[in-house]
Amino acid sequence: METQTAFKPFQLGRLLITVGAREKVTSLRVWECLDLHQRGEWGNVCEGDAEENNLATQQGFRILSAYAIDSNKPAKGYGENCLWIITEADRQVTTILMPDEY
Repeated sequence: METQTAFKPFQLGRLLITVGAREKVTSLRVWECLDLHQRGEWGNVCEGDAEENNLATQQGFRILSAYAIDSNKPAKGYGENCLWIITEADRQVTTILMPDEY
């Protein structure tokens, strides 16, 4: 039987936002996505990546979430309607960016 790794709360550290994300995403949506990210709701990532994120919260690895910018439009984990949030392994910085800015 497969077991899931439990989510462990983590710090965001310093928040950074790229120019592209600032231009394309409302402040309200950024804060909504940050809240989801910090609560372990990883957005549009596959099940394996969600499990890796849960493990990362326990073992101090990098965490990546992907969210729809406009929730009324289809979104995958990439593309124009997608926002990424990455918290670095040392928990010193969390960056909000567009996938093409990675």
